[in-house]
Amino acid sequence: MAETKRSEGFTDEERAAMKERSKELKAEARASKDRAAGERDVLEKIAEMPESDRIMAERIHEIVTATAPDLLPKTWYGMPAYAKNGKIVCFFQAAAKFKARYATFGFDQEAHLDEGTMWPTSFALTELTAADEATIAELVRKAVS
Repeated sequence: MAETKRSEGFTDEERAAMKERSKELKAEARASKDRAAGERDVLEKIAEMPESDRIMAERIHEIVTATAPDLLPKTWYGMPAYAKNGKIVCFFQAAAKFKARYATFGFDQEAHLDEGTMWPTSFALTELTAADEATIAELVRKAVS
């Protein structure tokens, strides 16, 4: 009899993110019509984060909403994200989300960051300096242009 080898498959964190996304899809129509509902969901997710992630996420939320007020806050795979025309432009991934050593601020396909044939779409964060905040604001401006 042949031995069957069990695949590792998805990690617990990945499965949790997929379950979160399933819930989000149900709430997405509501958030797209009601900015306050999307913002409330984002702020709830931020409040659940460990302190170091939460401090950065709160500041990034302030920067993104001030820089690009037309972006709609919503959650995306359990992460704070900001969308234009229903499509994610940028997001914050807490370090704790996937037990990483750094948080990530990233951009999705809708972001207009194209420069030549190669450009960065995500940034590792261990803390936020004033210079980092200015860079994030500039990148968000460019992404929504």
